[in-house]
Amino acid sequence: MATQDILINWSPQETRVAVVENGAVQELHIERTLERGQVGNVYLGKVVRVLPGMQSAFIDIGLERAAFLHVADLLGGPPRHEGRHDAPLVPIEKQVFEGQTLTVQVIKDAIGTKGARLSTQVSIAGRMLVFLPHDKHIGISQKIGSHELRESLRTRMQALTGQDGKDSGGGFILRTNAEEASDAELGEDIAYLRRAWALIRERSQKLPPGSLLHQDLSLAERVLRDLANEHTHSIRIDSKLQCEALQRFGETYMPGAVHKLEHYKGERPIFDLFGIEEEIARALARRVELKSGGYLIVDQTEALTTVDVNTGGFVGARNFDDTIFKTNLEAAGAIARQLRLRNLGGIIIADFIDMTRPEHQEAVLAELRKQLARDRTRTTVSGFTQLGLVEMTRKRTRESLAHMLCEPCPTCQGRGQVKTARSVCYDILREILREARQFSPKEFRVIASAAVVEMLLDEESVHLAGLSEFIGKPISLSAEPTMNPEQYDIVLM
Repeated sequence: MATQDILINWSPQETRVAVVENGAVQELHIERTLERGQVGNVYLGKVVRVLPGMQSAFIDIGLERAAFLHVADLLGGPPRHEGRHDAPLVPIEKQVFEGQTLTVQVIKDAIGTKGARLSTQVSIAGRMLVFLPHDKHIGISQKIGSHELRESLRTRMQALTGQDGKDSGGGFILRTNAEEASDAELGEDIAYLRRAWALIRERSQKLPPGSLLHQDLSLAERVLRDLANEHTHSIRIDSKLQCEALQRFGETYMPGAVHKLEHYKGERPIFDLFGIEEEIARALARRVELKSGGYLIVDQTEALTTVDVNTGGFVGARNFDDTIFKTNLEAAGAIARQLRLRNLGGIIIADFIDMTRPEHQEAVLAELRKQLARDRTRTTVSGFTQLGLVEMTRKRTRESLAHMLCEPCPTCQGRGQVKTARSVCYDILREILREARQFSPKEFRVIASAAVVEMLLDEESVHLAGLSEFIGKPISLSAEPTMNPEQYDIVLM
């Protein structure tokens, strides 16, 4: 496997991560501060009301609205990971009382007027394992199909967790990506999860009710937990404070990755230096150019994603069959990369150019599977159908890049896409920072659409003011009704 470099662009409003292999961006991850939910967070809650008629309780966890705890989600109820609902439940009024403090975990974010949904059956996710501190058993993901492999993993986990007559210290579920994990990797995950739970217990004894005991990891922290591996050459981050915070986190939980952390001190923005901004722009486009002169057309719909392969201007081979074969071979690698880069999930249909020779079809299919094997997200590939299409599926793990950065265009009734006002705001903030490093005007004036200016004045006003203070220059705003949502201009006054 090729060595990889991980680049982290951090700002108060947004964290962006790019995974680069051999100079080419393979993955992009984006997390926005305002859009982070509470799912996975653990709180010390206080019971404020018990409702026997609904077999529920309202719990104060320090948020705007009281959260909701159903009897089925209490410790001792049917385990959530097993999905059993046939076990008899002890009435909630016999288990909790008003004023009681409980360690609870958010399993569903607040929506509208409804508060968050809670459970006392805490689970903590690691890279390859899920830790169940109140459980005893070792479970295996159903997607690990081989009976021999499941039994082998179970035996290894029993040895690693000390389930040999001593206190097991909680149960574990092996996730799909534990399938090929070594004992050392599993041991590191076990140690990390037990340390995290020990810290939760320690905080629960010291902090008052309503306190946050454990927050699901930020994107920057998940880089160390989920993305960094033995093939990672370096992890560069452009914020000194965040780099120091990551070093502290790594020393506690991921000591093997700390030496790879570097603080990027360059003048140019880290994503500009490595051409990541251009890659993001290309990843939002329908057309993907191939080096041979061919191209892909990627269309994302509600039901599935289609990828159409075309020869374009490629006429390099001696005969037409070879031209088609070489284009399809190159396209196989490009398709695998685009699925990772755009984070496309669900059903994917690839329409390769028709090949008359079966050995060409097999070679293209083998290349596609080889390239997809590098993807940490599970994919399955079928052979060519009678229509010459390749069907595949890729597990949905998060929103696609296009869905995260773009919204349906109001001008074209949803037939096309433009960046969201927030995305344009962040583009503007980055552009001002870039200009401030090269020029020293008296003032920066931003001319943009009304929606973008309104967001900069309202929801993004703190970040705008922070940037103005950082660069030591005033920033004024001017709305231009004729500008479309993505257009803006920055005038140096």
